[in-house]
Amino acid sequence: MKGYLGGDPSILRYFGGDPRSADSYRAKADEVDRRFDRDRRSRALDAVHVPDSISESRRSRWLDDGGLMVTTGQQPGLFGGPLYSIYKALGALRLSRELETVLGRPVLPVFWIASDDHDWAEADHTYVLDPHNELRLVRVADPGHGDRPLHRIALHGELTDALEAFIGDLPQTDFSAPFLDLLREAYRPGETLAGGFATMAKALLGPLGICVTDAADPVLKAESASVLLKELAEGALHEGALQERAAELEAAGHSVQVPILEGGLNLFLEGPAGRERLYRAGEELVQNRSKTALTDDEARARFEKDPMSLSPNVLLRPVVESHVFPTLSYVAGPGELAYFAQLSPLFEAHGVGMPVVVPRPGFTVVESKIGKVLEKFGLPLEELARPHHELASEIARDELPDDVRGALSEMRSTIGQCAGKLLDAAKKLDPTLKGPVNHVRNTAFHEVAEVEKKILQSVKRESEIALAQLDKAQRHLFPGGKPQERVLNPFYYLARYGNSFLEALVDEIVVDLTDTTA
Repeated sequence: MKGYLGGDPSILRYFGGDPRSADSYRAKADEVDRRFDRDRRSRALDAVHVPDSISESRRSRWLDDGGLMVTTGQQPGLFGGPLYSIYKALGALRLSRELETVLGRPVLPVFWIASDDHDWAEADHTYVLDPHNELRLVRVADPGHGDRPLHRIALHGELTDALEAFIGDLPQTDFSAPFLDLLREAYRPGETLAGGFATMAKALLGPLGICVTDAADPVLKAESASVLLKELAEGALHEGALQERAAELEAAGHSVQVPILEGGLNLFLEGPAGRERLYRAGEELVQNRSKTALTDDEARARFEKDPMSLSPNVLLRPVVESHVFPTLSYVAGPGELAYFAQLSPLFEAHGVGMPVVVPRPGFTVVESKIGKVLEKFGLPLEELARPHHELASEIARDELPDDVRGALSEMRSTIGQCAGKLLDAAKKLDPTLKGPVNHVRNTAFHEVAEVEKKILQSVKRESEIALAQLDKAQRHLFPGGKPQERVLNPFYYLARYGNSFLEALVDEIVVDLTDTTA
């Protein structure tokens, strides 16, 4: 939301603290300590994959000294999804390091994989630049998933086909072999998109000291049971509180990111149509797509039989996370940041304090070959987001020889002046001659414009190689007209530069905290 990072009090009041202030994190740490003792921290640590890069002594110190966590997460995109998923994890790492210094307590970064998500269309594809710098879409064929959670959908031949197509498009360098091996290990036949993503995330993020957890982890599900069952029992009350907050935000001129639907619980229950949103209809619960009706006791019995069957929606998930983990801060994407403004009533209903929300870092990776193109044309980065034909025409116009530009300008000026004189003279004879004279003037201007187009096309042909380089740069920086981080897969850069790519990104992240106690 606008004003959040600027410290606007009218915006900050919807959140868990000012992300720029060390005092906000201290206050949040105190709230966490009131809920988490050593035993509960131990259970939280059991719910994450702790990488070998975190020593036993650091784990023990985390438990003994009141350890905290900076969390972030994303649904499992194909072969890692777009770059921003990795950027969120690196943002959590950088922030955890800074907060550990400020607070003098161990802080672990944690990446949450939302494997219970059922949005197949968002997870089933990725984009990569092939060896010819063409943007390639790689997609896994739909196996007939029926809107089941991603961790339920095992893939076979369709996964192998997509993987080999993806690997075939990656750069072949001195760095690429280990990453190709990782992809083949992670996305073996019989694996799920969520399982492959988890293997990949552990391998890439673990050496940096980033823990990984999975929404379908049995320990995590057991620890989150009380929140899910409370939501099942008190969802109607929570709906009212969320509606009040939504109305308050709208009255203050803010848009509501997640609509609060009448009767909707913040829960999904697997049923005949896959993962289905639960709605309350009188004394019954109804699954929204299959229209299956059931009682609270029947829903609870399903959960007890299969804990994976009940899962939080996008609003309840942050509450579950802060209940299970001693979460100090959450690194959020732009959409997440907006809907966190809706959430404090839900956090309060579950007796959990809202974490301090920090926007994720963003990058545009400019390789040296692309940087040279920018320098050649003298273009600022954001200009490359424009459609290529517009940019190419503008550049060609700038490339027009001075004598041609001058002649075209003189021709337009002459047409305008002569048409004006003719119009003044003709109107004295017959006022109705104004139309024909204007028609001649407009036709002349149109013909000059057509000549200019043909001249520009000729200039473009002369500059064909340079404009092709510009087109390539646009595909690298704004593929499909969108920011690079929202489209391109990280393995393109990993294959080109190795693990140093991730380390270089971490070094670029700036965390600027104001510490009033320093």
